[in-house]
Amino acid sequence: MQSFGVVKIDLFKYALTNLFMKEEIKAYDNVLSLIGNTPLIKLNRITESLQGNFYAKVEAFNPGHSTKDRIALYIIEEAERQGILTPGDTIIETTSGNTGFSLAMVSIIKGYNCILAVSSKSSKDKIDMLRSLGAKVYVCPAHVSADDERSYYNVAKRLHEETKGSVYINQYFNQLNIDAHYKTTGPEIWEQTNGKITHLIACSGTGGTISGAAKFLKEKNPNIRILGVDAFGSVLKKYHETREFDADEIYPYRIEGLGKNLIPTATDFDVIDHFMKVTDEESAHTTREIAKKEGLFVGYTSGAVMQAIKQYAEEGEFNENSNVIAIFPDHGSRYMSKVFSDDWMNEQGFFDSINAEDAQKVEIIK
Repeated sequence: MQSFGVVKIDLFKYALTNLFMKEEIKAYDNVLSLIGNTPLIKLNRITESLQGNFYAKVEAFNPGHSTKDRIALYIIEEAERQGILTPGDTIIETTSGNTGFSLAMVSIIKGYNCILAVSSKSSKDKIDMLRSLGAKVYVCPAHVSADDERSYYNVAKRLHEETKGSVYINQYFNQLNIDAHYKTTGPEIWEQTNGKITHLIACSGTGGTISGAAKFLKEKNPNIRILGVDAFGSVLKKYHETREFDADEIYPYRIEGLGKNLIPTATDFDVIDHFMKVTDEESAHTTREIAKKEGLFVGYTSGAVMQAIKQYAEEGEFNENSNVIAIFPDHGSRYMSKVFSDDWMNEQGFFDSINAEDAQKVEIIK
């Protein structure tokens, strides 16, 4: 009887084990499955003096920590569908850092090599991250004209010509950059706001994010205001207003991933209602303010967007019924050697008697 009881118990254990083994393991196939569907987070303290309701679309929740994950995956998969890319090929791109990281991440999963021409304006953090993902990185001088042979545009073109089996993503002049956000970012915002969005505000670099999202949202409601953010030293705002390229607008500035010294065809200027220029210094302090007031550790361009919101508010753009969606493009970890470094801020002359209290307070116990 005792041995029979043992057999009964063993059979029960076997049946129980079998039952649990049949349960599916809830896991993503790979990191690319996490791209998109980023959250909207209400901004509270930093906007408490402004009229309206303000929400951040926080793209740092993508696995590559930026909105560029969307275009990297979309463009590569479109190239695969068209038979342009096959495993073992090489992906080449110009980048200020974020697109490169996203392309390197997608390349790892899909089996491609990755070569990146990076602006010297990119933070050391970004460049180190690109190398850590196995990308070959060429650092090119930032403050040269677009047609200079040393510019990251021309370096990427040369590398593409020299590398057999390579594909040049060319995000600045690639319609798929816009399409990626038309199919993902725009619909997500519309759904998350139940169609109640009144304003979209975003930085413009390549222009893909603002153009694609705006195109979708304007089709849903043409009264939605699309507000762009540009940098002093960039040509985009004046081109939007005059449709003329003015080289006199160009001079060095510090914000990465914002503004341009050329006119990207990936920017649809017709769907953007207005541009606001922001300074390097104010954007840097506002980036740090977001962290301290909202607990959101986001990047330099997010600070530029928030600074532009303040300036738009001063011009009376918003009222108490406004539902403003701000796209915060990336994560603050990529700017530890820049806006989140007191030494860097001090080197730029961004600390003075008025804002010296913005410095991080550290006490060393001896």
